[in-house]
Amino acid sequence: MKPNISSCNNAAQVKQLIDNYFENIKGEYHLEHKPAKNNKDNAETIEHKVWDRDPEPATLSALALALGFNSRQEFHDYVHHGRFSKAVKQGILRVEAYYEAHLHQNTTGAMFALKSMGWSEKPDSPPANTNADNTLKVQIVDSGPTPAGSEKDVKL
Repeated sequence: MKPNISSCNNAAQVKQLIDNYFENIKGEYHLEHKPAKNNKDNAETIEHKVWDRDPEPATLSALALALGFNSRQEFHDYVHHGRFSKAVKQGILRVEAYYEAHLHQNTTGAMFALKSMGWSEKPDSPPANTNADNTLKVQIVDSGPTPAGSEKDVKL
């Protein structure tokens, strides 16, 4: 049986499950040596990465599955009330960091994911209990001769 969060006795074991998830999504590959192009005698080879299992993006649902949860609600409840919730929150933060790092590649998808995780496009608002007076007061000060009303009023 695959280890999951219910079989963990301490936060270090939960962190290990999370580390295993992030290691797993990197994919698996092996290296092959192929002859270099335009190489007539095939003496020169180039090392080529061949994927046995493609890399996957980090997602909250996949993290929840890797930890052994059966639903998003069960995962959500554990994050707020679970025994090792602090470790799980760090895993969630790693997923958020993944999306944040990929904003330059697929802006729309990453923005959607981050908004789903509680991020906002708006800057943090000031505390609601501030009673600051935001009235703008303007005072007009005369700083020289009064301007002429028309060209006829100008004397040289």
